[in-house]
Amino acid sequence: MGLELPTLGKISREVFDQIILPNLGAPSPQVLVPPQHGVDVGIVDLGNGLVMAVTTDPVFVVPAYGWERAAWFAIHILASDAVTSGLRPTYLAIDLNLPLEITAEELALLWTTMHRVCAELGIAIVAGHTARYEGCNYPMVGGAAVLAIGPADRYVTPKMARVGDVVVVTKGAAIEAAGLFAVSFPEQIAAAYGREFAERAQELFWQMTVVEDALTAVSIGVRDDGVTAMHDATECGVLGGLVEVAEASGVGMRIEQERIILREDVAKICALFGMDPYAAISEGTLIITVRPHKADALLAALQAKGIAASIVGEVVPPEQGLTLVVGGKEHPLVHPRVDPFWAAFGRAMASTQQSSEGATTF
Repeated sequence: MGLELPTLGKISREVFDQIILPNLGAPSPQVLVPPQHGVDVGIVDLGNGLVMAVTTDPVFVVPAYGWERAAWFAIHILASDAVTSGLRPTYLAIDLNLPLEITAEELALLWTTMHRVCAELGIAIVAGHTARYEGCNYPMVGGAAVLAIGPADRYVTPKMARVGDVVVVTKGAAIEAAGLFAVSFPEQIAAAYGREFAERAQELFWQMTVVEDALTAVSIGVRDDGVTAMHDATECGVLGGLVEVAEASGVGMRIEQERIILREDVAKICALFGMDPYAAISEGTLIITVRPHKADALLAALQAKGIAASIVGEVVPPEQGLTLVVGGKEHPLVHPRVDPFWAAFGRAMASTQQSSEGATTF
């Protein structure tokens, strides 16, 4: 077969296309958007002018963040994928395969926070499974599916970007990478940039969601009259997300890297831990393609909600390919494939452990 699985992270497009895509169970004419690499949601025709968007992801819980913060993030990761359909997330089915060390008190805090966040987002929890098992470890403690139901003419997917669309990116690059490092390694950040900077950087954590970004975006209109595609820039960051939208839609793109917002705190954290911010994981960053006549309305709507956003390029015919302009020079826009976050996080963990051991050595 000649395929290799990644050491860490998501499988490549080649692995997906050869192993997953040809084997999708029973065919159904009701499946309007089936699984596709780089596409966050599937779409099912419910009839009577309604569709259902479906997405699934691991339940990601890191106790070191604090149970409430970890639970907030777990739900927003799930909702952020579903909302890229343009439809409001409505239902949640969740499976919690918990480590043996979790206590009843910890589960209660985790679950009541998940309930509260779902209630805030308008999501009803309709099914689930909860148990402790050997071999289950944080942060992946199960899986969940989020469903969103709405009119058949109101959904979008990353397959719908069109030539001539304007490309908009919200919040900027590496929001998630910087946010997770800020709450995981505050002492290392404080040593480099000062305590005030380290404490302020932890606020990035609460930016790691695209729920409001996406719902605000589609409020200006969809398809012919507005947003044509949305995709949250998770693994492999903004550059990976842009390539995934282009490949899903079968189009080219011309992107100017300097137009992608790069917050000063994000840039400093990425530099400290050796990450390329444009390729680093960035839950909270929404990639949007929009018809040109609605680009200004989109930016105005986002600004009214306090969501930073910028036009970073345009969708071009496929024969023009994928181009990234850096410092006025054109380069191929390619998928990073391996997210620098994982290796950087491992190095930081090792450094923290060594420092801890050194502090107790006499």
